[in-house]
Amino acid sequence: EVQLVESGGGLVQSGGSLRLSCAASGFTFSIYGMSWVRQAPGKGLEWVSGITSGGSTAYVDSVKGRFTISRDNAKNTLYLQMNSLKPEDTAVYFCANHQTNGVSAGIIYWGIGTLVIVSS
Repeated sequence: EVQLVESGGGLVQSGGSLRLSCAASGFTFSIYGMSWVRQAPGKGLEWVSGITSGGSTAYVDSVKGRFTISRDNAKNTLYLQMNSLKPEDTAVYFCANHQTNGVSAGIIYWGIGTLVIVSS
């Protein structure tokens, strides 16, 4: 059974930092592209960042220079380091894995999400 379990969310002041983790199990984590996707209150899903199996990364413009995605294949864990947080970063953050080693293919599995609230 595939499982993606996020952790690390919480309440933080504007300008603060959080590190999200996603523990993966039930599939060969190292060979798949992985992404973080968020959903702000009352809004749709927004792709935030992705990392290929080879370690290439990509970010939405609004988080470039502030967020860093990484993966530890030995621990089957995906991370998102979030610095200089802004109130507009408030959202539920989901971990997701793609159908292939890249991040352009469709997402096949989702985690349950972790809530990040950034106060002004």
